[in-house]
Amino acid sequence: MISNRKIEHVEICLYEGVEGFTSTLLDNVVLVHKAMPEISFNDIITKTKFFNKDISAPLMVTGMTGGTADLGKINETIASVVEELGLAMGVGSQRIAIENSSAEESFKIVRKVAPSSPIIANIGAPQLTKGYGVKELEKAVSMIEADAIAIHLNPAQEIFQPEGEPDYSKEILEKLKDISKSLKVPIIIKETGTGISMETAILFSKYGFKNFDVSGQGGTSWIAVEMIRDKRKGNWKEQSASLFADWGIPTAASIVETRYSVPDSFIIGSGGIRNGLDVARAIALGSDIGGMASPVLKRAVEGKDSLKSFFNKTIFELKAAMMLTGSKDIEELKKTNIVIWKDLKDWMGSRGISLSIYDKLRKRE
Repeated sequence: MISNRKIEHVEICLYEGVEGFTSTLLDNVVLVHKAMPEISFNDIITKTKFFNKDISAPLMVTGMTGGTADLGKINETIASVVEELGLAMGVGSQRIAIENSSAEESFKIVRKVAPSSPIIANIGAPQLTKGYGVKELEKAVSMIEADAIAIHLNPAQEIFQPEGEPDYSKEILEKLKDISKSLKVPIIIKETGTGISMETAILFSKYGFKNFDVSGQGGTSWIAVEMIRDKRKGNWKEQSASLFADWGIPTAASIVETRYSVPDSFIIGSGGIRNGLDVARAIALGSDIGGMASPVLKRAVEGKDSLKSFFNKTIFELKAAMMLTGSKDIEELKKTNIVIWKDLKDWMGSRGISLSIYDKLRKRE
């Protein structure tokens, strides 16, 4: 059952070693220190736009869960803190609620407790090959009165999942393009831990999609999650999953590739974002906001106070990075001076991305 799988996914993410199989490469992005910032810490403004809504900081909880009463409680905790702090939030895949109305409340609770926050619906791309169309996507959106919908791409996870459905035919692109003409909210193309390449970003941009959640490698490996599930079930895919556990494009490289190939895109930098300095690096590198999942989940199960403290610390760390680069607001942070070196520099060179050309693109010049 899908509900059992969702619970198992959360349990594995909380208690098993499924993170950090490789680096995000964000530590290869150095924010250049400014000894005379010419600003006061108290005057720093972290407010920004998430589509047509204001958020207090460039931070969103990327889609994770929902589908059962217990998972609904996690969603409720996250949503209540997101609403209080003025952040954005995505929910996990809503397929279970579209196919079983009894699961709807675990998603609906998000809008109930976060009436003004930007909320993102979520459906897996393979469902478009299995009969999903405008009706189903509109249901996902209306279920939580969403401000946008993420179409998530998880071919790596599907391949190694015991009951996976790795169907990613070209039909998805054509169908999604048709659906977008009728859908009344923006569509976000979202990876799930293995990153978006420049080829993928260009492909989707040709079909009219320019909102991306890159979700690169370096955080939770969903191949590793399925590897553990394979082991528990005695599935023969376990050893193969172990071989591919570090597969993917590191988060920093994915941000670069997406910004470089689709300069006017809206980018959520996610995948292994663990603190406010990571958020600052991701934004200075080329994303518009930062996205977090695993660290939010771990604090949410501890309770609202723990999650609120985590977010407040993260925002403080972001402001510290802004102060030390002389960035009074998020637009200035996007243009702050950075040094790209080590493996990320090598990655860019091997992919034919000029540092000087990219510097102008990431600053939106």
